Amino acid sequence: MLRPCFVCSIGGAEFDDPTSMSESFFQSFVLLLLVTDPFGNVPLFVSTLRQVSPERRHRVVLRECLIAFCLLMVFMLVGQPFLAALQLSEIALRIGGGVILFLIALRMVFPQPGGVFGQAHADAPEPLIVPLAVPALAGPSALVTVLLFSSQAKMSLWLYATVISLVALVWLAVLLAAERLQRVLGDAVMTAVERLMGLILTAIAIEMLLAGVRSYVASI
Repeated sequence: MLRPCFVCSIGGAEFDDPTSMSESFFQSFVLLLLVTDPFGNVPLFVSTLRQVSPERRHRVVLRECLIAFCLLMVFMLVGQPFLAALQLSEIALRIGGGVILFLIALRMVFPQPGGVFGQAHADAPEPLIVPLAVPALAGPSALVTVLLFSSQAKMSLWLYATVISLVALVWLAVLLAAERLQRVLGDAVMTAVERLMGLILTAIAIEMLLAGVRSYVASI
């Protein structure tokens, strides 16, 4: 049975058994998938790529997903030195990450014009990095999430790299079929899916925030 709190997977304790590792792996995968929100990004990708020739659209999607994947991997690998250089504690990162995730989740539950990140770049002939790779996929909340991955000792970095790789594969599967998904499911269903993911992310964000507050109070 999974723990009710996703944040337990970003503590500092080591695993006592393989079941705990499986739970943490699954929780990390779900968290990063919700944060990057490929289904919620379908309308943005469709509108942004409308000006791109059909034969190049799949290449653009592949390129943007690869850029976002590399950025998340780099942030995870240099996370510890980055935090040390800025003298940031894991407690501060948890609280800050919880606040960011909560704000992102609110925009998913209550959609705003321009999408979760307020993008307004749909008229560019062919996007490069902005707005598809950043911030649609590798946005602030995703970067904070992978920084949290690197700041904990729950799983080895290669397992977290596997999590990021699997999430990137989901991006590709969803976004390569973005036009078909939007045409088949319709805007109403896509909005409902995004709101459901936002609701789950809201609970994760609150748990992360409360865990950070509890850790801070305990350290006083």
